[in-house]
Amino acid sequence: MEKNKKIIGLCGSLRKGSYNAMLLNLAGSLIPEGIEFEIVAYDDVPVYNADHDLPEVEERPASVVRFRDALATADAFIIVSPEYNYSIPGGLKNAIDWASRGKDSPLMHKPVALMGATQGMWGTVRMQAAFLPVFTFLNMNPVLQPEVLIAQAQNKFDADGNLNDEKTISIIQKKIDNLISACKV
Repeated sequence: MEKNKKIIGLCGSLRKGSYNAMLLNLAGSLIPEGIEFEIVAYDDVPVYNADHDLPEVEERPASVVRFRDALATADAFIIVSPEYNYSIPGGLKNAIDWASRGKDSPLMHKPVALMGATQGMWGTVRMQAAFLPVFTFLNMNPVLQPEVLIAQAQNKFDADGNLNDEKTISIIQKKIDNLISACKV
């Protein structure tokens, strides 16, 4: 009997009231029953320093061990992030750096769906492009279509954090469906 699937969500914004946190919550709500979804925080993960990583030390920092152990339970990932300076936000990239190290990387060879929301006009296109070399290095299976690039997010989410654009919701649903299909490969 096949085990139940689990999808881990990572949010590139740590900001209270983040459109990307709202988007990640929505994406999680679109995952079918029977597939577990968990958002994993990384705000206590220290800045990457190889002097505090294997093999230089016997054990990584406790917050890193917890983070990597949580990621190791995933069959697939959803990463939702804003774009900072045309790229991946530093905190998220740092967490990915910790998770990518070693032959025991919990990210290796797993499907990933990338999405983003911004108040600007470009909809996180540059951040998403910046992730492609990371996914290549980790031999991940990025679900490239459909692209979820939410521009002018302030006009698409209501005061309660609900996305009020049905076309965008249907695109997100298709992305989730494609991620689940990638888990079955």
